[in-house]
Amino acid sequence: MAEKKPDPLAVSVGKAIAARRQEAGLTQDQVAGKLDIGNEAVSRMERGLVMPTVARLLELASLFHCDASALLVESSNRPAEQAQHLAQMLARLDSADREMVLAMVEQLTSRLAKRT
Repeated sequence: MAEKKPDPLAVSVGKAIAARRQEAGLTQDQVAGKLDIGNEAVSRMERGLVMPTVARLLELASLFHCDASALLVESSNRPAEQAQHLAQMLARLDSADREMVLAMVEQLTSRLAKRT
């Protein structure tokens, strides 16, 4: 029997969950234990095979010390939400590093815009 192709949104949310878990310094086993679910359930969410419920997203956000919306914003393909995600990442950097990242982004966007 052919395996169902993962939903792109579920894959994006899964990547955000995995990134936040790693930032929190937790393993999949630790997350599973804290949520009282199996390790395979965490793995399936992170791989985008299962879309977590709203209740589960809230639990994950609490565990990772972030807003549940952050898990969704990080997975959005909408420019406004992507900008919000970039702003959150930039906020973690000092002034000099933010300037460096912005210069790199400006160069990339300029170059890529010329190709279209």
